[in-house]
Amino acid sequence: MNWWLEACQQPSMQAKQNAQQRQLQLTKPTGSLSDLENVAVQLASLQANSKPNIDQPWITIFAGDHGVMQENISAYPQAVTRQMLQNFATGGACISVIAKEYDAILQVVDCGSVGDAYSYSGVERYCIIPGTANFAKTVAMTEEQCIQALALGKASIEKAVASQASIFVAGEMGIGNTCSASAVACFLLNEKAEQLTGVGTGIREEQLNHKKNIINKAIELHRDYVKNDAFRALCAVGGLEIAAMTGAYIRSAQLGLPVVVDGFISTVSALIAVRLNPDVRKWMIFGHQSAEYGHQRLLKELNANPLLKLNLRLGEGSGAGAALGIIKLACSLHNNMATFAEASVIGEKV
Repeated sequence: MNWWLEACQQPSMQAKQNAQQRQLQLTKPTGSLSDLENVAVQLASLQANSKPNIDQPWITIFAGDHGVMQENISAYPQAVTRQMLQNFATGGACISVIAKEYDAILQVVDCGSVGDAYSYSGVERYCIIPGTANFAKTVAMTEEQCIQALALGKASIEKAVASQASIFVAGEMGIGNTCSASAVACFLLNEKAEQLTGVGTGIREEQLNHKKNIINKAIELHRDYVKNDAFRALCAVGGLEIAAMTGAYIRSAQLGLPVVVDGFISTVSALIAVRLNPDVRKWMIFGHQSAEYGHQRLLKELNANPLLKLNLRLGEGSGAGAALGIIKLACSLHNNMATFAEASVIGEKV
């Protein structure tokens, strides 16, 4: 039943060593391309290929609504979640443009949005529940609902692997989900909302203070239920899309598909995944450090070195999507630069 506890694949140490050896032979001072070298070597290890590539990226947007919206914690109305689902599918959203730029497959999954049944071309509608419950008053999800959401992420990865995806990006959409992610982070890191809660979509200071109060009260409400259990923290104050991303990260590691982690909310999912199955961490490349308050703390907890710092706070996988360009460049440099021997250049003295 607890598939997320199953063993992960292990990166290839042989491919890593081969990639490191190739880097030593390229026509540049050793280490001079720094993180561009490191990400190419890491990806070589994850793909078991000394010449890595991201020829077929796969991006999945997981969406869900949040009952804590009843507490007036967002600058945008809940209806925006559904509206953005259609925008993703019709190509108008930021991540849609990014997906087109890198010839990525874009999958849009509605895990549970509020509203009547609908049919949008390009949106996979599952709707486990029409949004989570208000975690300021009760648990956001039952354990069974959370397991169903984890399974949506699992299914997405299985589809990506069957389509021979080379790298995976998870994005999210759900008005109110920075509040939910902050609450989960507070449980995982044993810290107060003041250390981990930001403006999200751009709320005023008064509303931000209210948001922090709601989170702190929820932590007290659910403390006895959660204790130190990451899964229960996800049930108590998480979101369907946060759970789905968690499931996707775990299944990626189990099936050997490298992932690029996006911003604050995605990194919360990444931390849950690592707490549930520590070997998942080996399969993560961190795309960027967002402007969202608390993201640096999460990155530090995961010992992560993000590729970009562009002060983004959009979500929907946009920062990880932007990092695909850097990763693609790193692969190209690694694979196509001449070696000292090929270029008849005298190499460095050993």
